Amino acid sequence: MGRIDARRYLRRWESLLVLFLLVVLAYNITQVSNFLTAQNQANLFQLSIEKAIVALIMTFVIISGEIDLSVASMMALSAAVVARLNESRMEHVLAIVVALAVGLGLGALNGFFVANVGINSLAVTLAGYIGYRGLAQVFIEDNSVGGFPGWFTRLGQKGIIGPITFSIILFFIMAAVAGVILHYSGFGRRVYTVGSNARVAIFSGVPVARTRIIIFATSGLVSAIAGILYAARLGAVRSSTAQGFELDIITIVLLGGVSIFGGVGSMVGVLLSIFLVLNLRNGMTIAGITGNTQTGVIGLLLILSVLIPNLVSRAQGRFRRTPVEPQFQAPRPETVQSAG
Repeated sequence: MGRIDARRYLRRWESLLVLFLLVVLAYNITQVSNFLTAQNQANLFQLSIEKAIVALIMTFVIISGEIDLSVASMMALSAAVVARLNESRMEHVLAIVVALAVGLGLGALNGFFVANVGINSLAVTLAGYIGYRGLAQVFIEDNSVGGFPGWFTRLGQKGIIGPITFSIILFFIMAAVAGVILHYSGFGRRVYTVGSNARVAIFSGVPVARTRIIIFATSGLVSAIAGILYAARLGAVRSSTAQGFELDIITIVLLGGVSIFGGVGSMVGVLLSIFLVLNLRNGMTIAGITGNTQTGVIGLLLILSVLIPNLVSRAQGRFRRTPVEPQFQAPRPETVQSAG
């Protein structure tokens, strides 16, 4: 799919997302009288705000042609680091800085193995998926660790502007910054180039390895931020914190029109997808659908978000191919030479 075709496809896909979102909103509005109130919308966002934050950086990861399965485990690890250091009476701000440094460092390590060692990102981050959660369990075992300072829990639970919490404000700031970087900066263009064809990018002088390391390091950092915010919102941490979040995060990004093969996607589509998934989950809750069934629906969306773009691409390819049938052309009179 060329760049012009990709843009046309994304515009159509984003329009479809808007349509789906309007249908889900219409259902929710008819079922809940105060659905559109600021309080309810803030609560809706707050319940999944950490997933939305990580989805922003996952957009960069997947557009670059990679995947990061370790994001939820990184959230758990960073939250566990904060909880363990808080228990040891370390200054809480310093504990947060240490947790952020852990996320940044381990994310950069993921990037090093992918970019410099040449190991597939699926294998590298699958190891992180297991290993980082294992480290979280080493830090806090099977305990639920809390006792955070009051200002920290208020940061995650209390509204700063009406019902709007710090996490929601931070999300919209990060979304604006991510959109500008992805679509209007040299780094964003490199991300698309690497995702479209890394080999061509290398011959074009694009620093492919450095770009990948930066993306994975930022993924670790953003995941650590989300994990710390999650700890603040819940007021306690377990080693199972954020378990299964990676499914929702990847689904949001792919449903937003980002190609699993890289090189195609937009931040607008991902933002629309975030609103759609949040409202869809809310609608299913209103309808009395259980959590396990909701997870199944999200899994189905993940399959469709990968399948539909491929079917569209194949259909476009078939329509473009116009087979040329052999035609008989009689020789022109002047070219016929008489015998003898």
